[in-house]
Formats: sequence, structure tokens, C-alpha cells
Amino acid sequence: MKKNLINALFFLLVFAVFTSCKKDEYERIQIVKMISVKEMRALPVGMTKAVQAKRTGKIYIYNDYLFINEPNEGIHIYNNANPSAPVNVGFLQIPGNVDLAVHNNILYADNFIDLLAFDLSNMNDIKQVKRVTDVFNQLYSAGAEKYLYTYKDTLVKKQTYKKGMFYDAAYISNASQGGSSGQGGSMARFTLMNDYLYTVGMNNLSLFDVKTASNPTFLKAINLDWGVETIFPYENKLFIGTNRGMHIFSTTDPANPVRLSTYSHIFACDPVVVQGKYAYVTLRTGNMCRQANNQLEVVDIEDPSNPKQIAVYTMQNPHGLSTSGDNLFLCEGSYGIKSFNIANKTKIGDNMLQHLNTIKSFDVIAGPKSLIVTGDDGVYQFNYNNAANLMQMSVIKVQL
Repeated sequence: MKKNLINALFFLLVFAVFTSCKKDEYERIQIVKMISVKEMRALPVGMTKAVQAKRTGKIYIYNDYLFINEPNEGIHIYNNANPSAPVNVGFLQIPGNVDLAVHNNILYADNFIDLLAFDLSNMNDIKQVKRVTDVFNQLYSAGAEKYLYTYKDTLVKKQTYKKGMFYDAAYISNASQGGSSGQGGSMARFTLMNDYLYTVGMNNLSLFDVKTASNPTFLKAINLDWGVETIFPYENKLFIGTNRGMHIFSTTDPANPVRLSTYSHIFACDPVVVQGKYAYVTLRTGNMCRQANNQLEVVDIEDPSNPKQIAVYTMQNPHGLSTSGDNLFLCEGSYGIKSFNIANKTKIGDNMLQHLNTIKSFDVIAGPKSLIVTGDDGVYQFNYNNAANLMQMSVIKVQL
């Protein structure tokens, strides 16, 4: 019974349309296929030649490199020493990959139910150094034999498949800042802090000891409510965005995170970033978030055991966000990207600096050299020295 229900759910996903294609009469869909764990682990993994991405997912920066996930396929690696001219250096093929993080030259990535570790010491010869098995197992099918679901992009004539619900791969997959680690976006499900890797699944927080970076060790999973979406680290705390609110965990003892509080809101998709004593949370309609409002919430977290909402601002369809100094950059999906001055937390809505409505935006990183914005049609980089006048430096286009 349970297996039939799961199979029926994933059959619906066959009808999910992700992007428009280069000809009006075609569209790109994802075909779902069920494979065994044994077959999954036999799929090829490793570096291949540089190719153009067909879709963009999570973004991550580490030293002079920009990593762009192509959902369920792997990671495109760019030398981003010059953000005006990023160089595509290779593709790290990882079936079932959605998230990543880097610590001490070791890249961690999900491979369906497993965690893989790759040595980046020689970017011309990236090698897998470890596989940790069966740590992301929420998508197992029922039954004695374990099966997984794979997804493959396919071009079809329009109307060949009926358009159904939009499926956000990042939502059901398992999803960093500072020091010897890199920096991810607000949509990340992987993050690093104090020599620990923290990942969130649909209903849990998982911990890995990465003191020896090349030898990640799974410690435990902490059960959370369903609907977990994102994780953001800040000053020995983890801020976990869910579709019903934000959990705040203390990592004073990094091997034993303790929940301090939960800030609740209406049902909505929910990434979060933190700066100082404030958290910025976006809520939006669409995808798997049911009905909700489109808004930015500002939450006072000076007392993390008692977070308090201090302001709410109406937005169009907010997704990821990032802060830098007194500026906040907010992705509005198909409506573009906006920059705000946030010095006065109760006047942010009156202090929009710029609205670029010509690009689609999903997530953003305010990096040391550029503002990196990812969307349906590619990854853009901007000079953001003046947040009121973002100047495009480059764009990495997807293959339509």
C-alpha cells in the first residue's frame, strides 16, 4: 500500500515542466525512473570536461572558484578569479546531487542517499576520497529491496505531457560561511561550522564530524517537524527555515545542537539569513508552499530563545536573499532582484535602492568580489559597490 502511494506520487512528477526550451514547440520535462541502490552506486561519478549547464541549482563560492549545481546531475566548476570573465574548468558528475559545501579543500556533496567527499587540492585532478552510505534515506521506496528515484531532462513536443504540479527538486532532496570553508546561498541545505557539517532533509538535521576534512563521519540525525527547507549558520547558531517557521539551534557544543526556540509564521516557503541581532525571512506563494503571503519579515533575535517579529514588508514573490553591511539583496523570482538599505529595520520598505526586473532570480550571494545571482536562465555577477546601481559584470547562460 505504502509503496503504491509513493510510486503514484512520483508518477505525477513525470509531468513536471521545469524550463522553456529553444524552440516554441518544445519544452523540457523530467522523466522519473526507479533504480536500485546497487544500480545507483554503479553510476559514474567524477570529473569530466567542461560543459554548459542545462539548469542551475545551488551556488557556492570557495577561494577563487564558483560552484554551480545542476540539479540531479552534478557541479559545474568555474575559476572566478575575475568575475567579469569566469572560466568553465570542468564538470563534477554526481548523479542525484543537489547540495554542496567545501571545507579545507574537501568538497562535500549528496549523491542520492550517500555523502561523497572530493579532494580539491589539485583542481586539475579532483578525486573522490570517501563515500558515507545511507545518510540521506528519506526517499527510499518501501519494501525489502531499496529503490531510489532518478530524474533526467528530456525535450518533448509541447502537449506531449500534460502540465502538472511544479516540482522543486531542492525541496525533497537533502540540502556556509567563513574561515577555511566557503560560502553558500540562503537556499542551502548544507552548511559548515566549527569543523562540523550540518545538513537538513525534509524533517531532520544531520551532523557530520569533519575535523579530518577528508574523512567525514556521520554522527546522528535530529528529528524536526516536516517541511524543513534551508539552513544558515551565524555565530555558533543554526537558523533552520521551514515552511511553518524558523528553528534556532545553539551549537555551543557543536556535536550536540540544542533547539533554543521556534519562530512560527503562516505556511510558506521560507529561506532565512542573519546579520547582527536580526534575521531576515522571506515567505512566498507557489511551488509546494500552498497558499501564503509574499513578504519579507524582520525578526529580532537578540534573545534567541524569544525571537520577535518587528516588521513585515510586502514583496512580489521573494526567494533567496543576502546581506552586506547596510544592504540587503532579495530575489523576486520572475520579477527580478531588489536591493534595500536596511539600516532602519522599520523603514526597509521605504528604502528600496534598485529593482532589476529584467532577470529571473532564485538565490544570491554577496561575495567578496561580486554579487552572484542565480536564476532560470543562468548565473549573473554584479559589481555591488553601489547597491543603488548594480553593474553587471558577467553572465553564465544555461543551455536552452
